[in-house]
Amino acid sequence: MSNHTYRSGDLTLAAHLERPPESGRDLHGVVICHGFPAGEGGGANSPATFPELAARIARELGWVVIVPAPRGMPGSEGSFSLDGWLEDVIAAADHLLLGQQATSVWTAGFGTGGALAVCAAAADGRIGGAATIAGPADFSDWAANPRRLLLHARAAGVIDEGAYSTDFDRWTSGLSGISAEHAAEALAPRPLLVVHGTDDDIVPSLDARAVAAAHGAGDLRMINRASHHLRHDPRAIAILLGWLDRRRRLVGSA
Repeated sequence: MSNHTYRSGDLTLAAHLERPPESGRDLHGVVICHGFPAGEGGGANSPATFPELAARIARELGWVVIVPAPRGMPGSEGSFSLDGWLEDVIAAADHLLLGQQATSVWTAGFGTGGALAVCAAAADGRIGGAATIAGPADFSDWAANPRRLLLHARAAGVIDEGAYSTDFDRWTSGLSGISAEHAAEALAPRPLLVVHGTDDDIVPSLDARAVAAAHGAGDLRMINRASHHLRHDPRAIAILLGWLDRRRRLVGSA
């Protein structure tokens, strides 16, 4: 997946970067955040199809796109922590603005990455807005059983075997302190897109409604009979591309 690197704090992280064939005076950028890897060795598989999406956005919309492989993912230094991944998303947005000369930047993500996209935008006022697709409202389920998450993360290959053995409490504290629902309120009045499947059996659709309601003016799109894996649903991708294109047009006319 990776064809690029960037820095997040003291770490060097892998990423996939796509630049448009031609760029004018205003170059818009977007950080695309993948979800948490599922299954044994999932770290290698989670972002596999995202370069294709990045290339499409660059080609059709003329944006510069970065898909970060946050800490612990293949090719990147460090080990997974939720607050660390949030730092990595913000650092990726910073890289587009400073390293790639983007004049505006947005965040969008799927699953866990969707929640982090909202939280990153709320934390960094330079980010124009966020899109969350099949994202949870918070990580209370993880916070309720952090040891199970730690075992899952190690099985997925995103945490070194010895990591957090002596700093487990600090690692756990990041799980309860990150909430897309709370961040959505802080993000307003910057725009928010919330996309969710009505038949999502992993993240309840009530989470999407809670995030959109917390924002107050969130663009909520419920996709009929869609499941959790909306990266592979053309309706969700069409909604995302349309939303990004409207952001470009609105920024251009401001």
